[in-house]
Amino acid sequence: MEEAVRPAQSPAVREGRLTLFVGYASGCGKTYSMLREALERRRSGCDAVIGLLSPGGWPETEALAAEFEALPPKQWGGAAELDLDGALQRAPQLLIVDDLAHENPEGCRHKRRLQDVRELMRAGIDVYAALDVQHLESLQDTVAAILGRPEALRVPDHVFDRAGRVIFAD
Repeated sequence: MEEAVRPAQSPAVREGRLTLFVGYASGCGKTYSMLREALERRRSGCDAVIGLLSPGGWPETEALAAEFEALPPKQWGGAAELDLDGALQRAPQLLIVDDLAHENPEGCRHKRRLQDVRELMRAGIDVYAALDVQHLESLQDTVAAILGRPEALRVPDHVFDRAGRVIFAD
């Protein structure tokens, strides 16, 4: 009796690690902190690449961003979005991604950037991502009391809880 030949299985891919850069609001320094940390890793030999960044017009942040290779964004309805397929194909060790709570436009593979990040991590890519505290699900009562309305874009608490590292920018 002839034995069936199985295709060779590839070794299991190590899940990428998420590092969150969290701040109280836009402009508090999350992106700058992300880039400084990534630059340190790059100096240690890590292949760190910008997937999508919003430097916010801050010259110091723009200068740091210029130190990195940046993947070209994908245009969706006039908006610059993360090119998920380009990032997966490039497969850096570390990908820098702003605004984790972002909702992708119609036509993207995933509804939320958070889902893009999950796919990147499943492919073994470490991700540095920025998040404002008002987007955390468990803080919605507090956010609504302060702002007079809840935040529409929310990130489940388990994302925060399962992050490999959380760095607060202030």
